[in-house]
Amino acid sequence: MSQPKKDRMFRWEDRLDAVAFVAKSLSDENRLRILLSVSKDKKAVSRIVEELKLSQPLVSHHLKELKRALLVNVERDGPFVYYELADPRIVEILENLGVIAADLLSNRTTF
Repeated sequence: MSQPKKDRMFRWEDRLDAVAFVAKSLSDENRLRILLSVSKDKKAVSRIVEELKLSQPLVSHHLKELKRALLVNVERDGPFVYYELADPRIVEILENLGVIAADLLSNRTTF
């Protein structure tokens, strides 16, 4: 038996701050590129830097934010730190957002 709409909305309202927190973490193109990079396999910072052609301080800054938002997992192995996507559903969300963004922007006539 499904719950009344009011109860479902109440729970959704309780989650809005968490949704906003994660969405804010996804609001940077470089963070999105990093998420997609580490979605394929676990990578060290140096490999992400090389792959994305970004500076090491910039990648480290964004990884710190992604870690804070719990979007990446961190693993230490000696002097190396490896990052990987925390949940594969993140890629699905990014793919859906990409389709929605393309659809919305294709209908836009002014900016």
